[in-house]
Amino acid sequence: MSGSTHHFECRLEWTGAADGPVREYTTYSRSHRVLVEGKPELPLSAAPPFRGDGARANPEDLLVAALASCHFLSYAAECARAGVEVLAYTDEARGTMAYDPARQVMAFTEVTLHPRVVIAPGSDPSLARRLHERAHHECFIASSVRFPVRNEPEIVVG
Repeated sequence: MSGSTHHFECRLEWTGAADGPVREYTTYSRSHRVLVEGKPELPLSAAPPFRGDGARANPEDLLVAALASCHFLSYAAECARAGVEVLAYTDEARGTMAYDPARQVMAFTEVTLHPRVVIAPGSDPSLARRLHERAHHECFIASSVRFPVRNEPEIVVG
């Protein structure tokens, strides 16, 4: 994979314009959508603390979801290569944002993944646990952020 370059594109459209223009911080709609060619549209908004629509996903949700998804995909690949048979996988991922006074911005301070992995009898639970470390190293999204991404896996033989 080293030396490869990949490009990803999307189109963002502000759909809140129908509710009026951006004039004052407290009154404009944060509703927008992201379009990726050939895929379902993503209706988005700001997070509720930032005057957004709580019924829509927001960029912060998507960042936490991207980390959880990337880790799962990296982990599944590592398990397939190592002969660990995964029967089920869930993750209760949580991200924390806080004001950073040194940089004078709100920023993520950490995301913690809580994957629960059910492996087949005969698969090695200690190897299944160690593969989370390799998956973290391989996760493109975790490698791209500047805050810690922690992993607290639970391995169950089922």
